[in-house]
Amino acid sequence: MDGTPDLDRFSSRRSTAYGRNGLVATSQPLAAEAGLEILRSGGNAFDAAVATAAVLNVVEPTSTGLGGDVFGLYRTAGGEVGAIRSCGGAPADATRANVRERLAAESGLDPDTTSMPLRGAQTVTVPGTARGWEATVERLGSLSLSTVLEPAIRYARDGFVVTPFISQKWRHGDALFDDEYARRVFLPGGKTPHTGDVVTLPDLGDTIERIATEGADALYEGPIGERIVAAVRDGGGFLSMDDLKRFEPEFVDPVTTSYGGVDVYELPPNNQGLIVLEALNIAAEVRSDDAADSPIRVHQLVEAMKLAFHDGHRYITDPEYEDVPALGSKSYAKLRASSITDTALRDVDVGVPNGASAEDADTVLLTVADAEGNVVSYINSLFKGFGSGLVAPGTGIALQNRGSSFSLDPSHPNRLEPNKRPFHTLIPALARLGPGDWMAFGVMGGFMQPQGHLQVLTNVIDRGTTLQAALDEPRWRYRSDGTLAVEARFDESVVSELVRRGHDVRIMSPEAFGGGQIARNDGQTLSGGTDPRKDGAVAVW
Repeated sequence: MDGTPDLDRFSSRRSTAYGRNGLVATSQPLAAEAGLEILRSGGNAFDAAVATAAVLNVVEPTSTGLGGDVFGLYRTAGGEVGAIRSCGGAPADATRANVRERLAAESGLDPDTTSMPLRGAQTVTVPGTARGWEATVERLGSLSLSTVLEPAIRYARDGFVVTPFISQKWRHGDALFDDEYARRVFLPGGKTPHTGDVVTLPDLGDTIERIATEGADALYEGPIGERIVAAVRDGGGFLSMDDLKRFEPEFVDPVTTSYGGVDVYELPPNNQGLIVLEALNIAAEVRSDDAADSPIRVHQLVEAMKLAFHDGHRYITDPEYEDVPALGSKSYAKLRASSITDTALRDVDVGVPNGASAEDADTVLLTVADAEGNVVSYINSLFKGFGSGLVAPGTGIALQNRGSSFSLDPSHPNRLEPNKRPFHTLIPALARLGPGDWMAFGVMGGFMQPQGHLQVLTNVIDRGTTLQAALDEPRWRYRSDGTLAVEARFDESVVSELVRRGHDVRIMSPEAFGGGQIARNDGQTLSGGTDPRKDGAVAVW
């Protein structure tokens, strides 16, 4: 079957999904159904979130896996608003000097370069996924980890059918994997799976079962971890068992602002949530009486995003190593908004950390709401397609390349340091639309994520769209090269006016504009939407 989806055609329509008992929205139908299966079995939204994420590790291995990190934002039935950050740092021995020396020996690294490589063992940071899943279920769930992981084990062993968008992304593996074991796992029969092919991942199924039975210690203190460490060290990296053993997920307070009477919650640094808050605050400052979908309003949103990117990419890093300014404050936004005029700012350096390696990264996002009042936005990623290119032998685990986001420039806030967490693009989000009315949402895709948040929120708040329409609307995307990308479906009159105002507008395919998910509990009913740019589905009960 042809594995290339025709992403420029939106000939079908989808309505917002509604239910009363449970709702799961994500980028692959089997994963959404697995979350719903857990809800029907007596689990809550947190159990369903982990079950869905685990199945995505199996059916969408191009973007997510046990070798990556996981984050969540949530509102519990008891009213707690919180976040989990399960994100590993650089190995303890990964000093800039050690990494430079190793890279120079392996690939003749230019001694003056400030950029980390995109792939390879030096880009592997401590994976946070397994402990993050375990902590989510133990602290917030109602079922056991072993029960929650059953659907993922089943699909890994019994097989799943590859869907169109994932088939397209899977093609990265052809060029990426040169290791015999990695090719056997992810290129069955020596080729990329096509749409409609059935794939099994038995080693990954065995790994997930071991974690289900023994807990996350099987990875961080046991034989799974030993195989991960061996793979990284054999590839020239510095990861050790001590690095794995020291790792613990964190429950942190979200950062927040208000926009149009709606409270918005994002992840704090080392994630890019502050970029969303700054953009929203600037957008509120410059808002005029023009219609929410008018060219002037789109121009204002783009300019707000430019400024927020400039600041966020300059300052956001691991706060344990560097102070991060209060970029999400209203007073700061007022100051920054003063530079926005009727024409496009042309001299804004977005200050991309370590070049543009994170710009077009992809990931998976899921949102869940249950009848009790729990609402969860959960995100799990390997960073770039299939991560570092390393797959730990015998485990089926592809290892992330999040360390490529570090800088080797000693003066950069996001410089590589031992145990430090890199700048992270992943940002699940929440919005409180009214008393007892909570929406979990997010948009995947590297630097598209904060831009997607801004557009989905303004669609819902300013334009009054339905949840599904908020995801369907054509998007724009400011690029690190100074261009403004739009989808081909974008209103031509708006595009013409943006060009007149000085924007360098380019058309890009829909897959460049991320993939969003929404789950909402308004106190009476559950509702949700899924992005048409993915293979997604909303499973509702």
